[in-house]
Amino acid sequence: MYRFLLSRQWVILTLVALLLIPTMIRLGIWQMHRYEERHARNQLVADALGAEPVAVEKLTAPGHTVTTKERYRTVTAVGRFDTGHEVVVRRRVNSDEEVGFHVLTPFVLADGKVLLVNRGWIPSDGPSQTAFPRIPAPPSGRITVTGRLMPDETTEASGIKDLKGLPDRQVMLINSEQEARRLDARVLGGYIVQTTPEPKGDTPELIGKPGEENAPLNYAYALQWWLFAAGVPLGWVILARREARDRAAAQPKPTEAEAEPAGV
Repeated sequence: MYRFLLSRQWVILTLVALLLIPTMIRLGIWQMHRYEERHARNQLVADALGAEPVAVEKLTAPGHTVTTKERYRTVTAVGRFDTGHEVVVRRRVNSDEEVGFHVLTPFVLADGKVLLVNRGWIPSDGPSQTAFPRIPAPPSGRITVTGRLMPDETTEASGIKDLKGLPDRQVMLINSEQEARRLDARVLGGYIVQTTPEPKGDTPELIGKPGEENAPLNYAYALQWWLFAAGVPLGWVILARREARDRAAAQPKPTEAEAEPAGV
């Protein structure tokens, strides 16, 4: 009844099924690894955001590379804003995906070191993209600023090209080493995304907290691939049995003479 399984068509179908099963299992394992990675990153972010604020110089210093565990930690600093050396970061979007600038202002500490502060987003609605935009001034004098610590931006990590020949006081990336050379100052590694004090008139627009990566989606994909892998042999059996039934039904029925025993 099942001799048809040796036909060319069914041999190919069986080989394809045998290849699909381990492939789907491996895809499920890969999705599970992605789930674990995303879950771990979400936990790191949650732990960092939930940690008690500390003085910025406890976590970073000139030349320091901000680590994954230090990223998003809430830090405080006491000093004054240096708007004379303020720059804007091009091609940044707000929560509504509108293109504008991030405002990057040096914050001078009591010992002369400089902390880079991303004060938030402003629209690029000036007369041209080359003119330096009008930026609301930050509080003057000696103040305390709070923000989330971030690592230096690089082309490799962000995918943003560090273009040269930009208009005056405009940059593509927030990078403490580049700013140290421009300012000729001791600049703390990384930068902070300002959370307080809140700007008057809500401009610059403060940057919101990082969103969670959708780790459960990868978990669901892993289960989906494993269900597919389990369904392949089940589907093969169902197709084979259906083929056997169809072939049996197509067989010609014996005539009465053929059905009668000999000698009757």
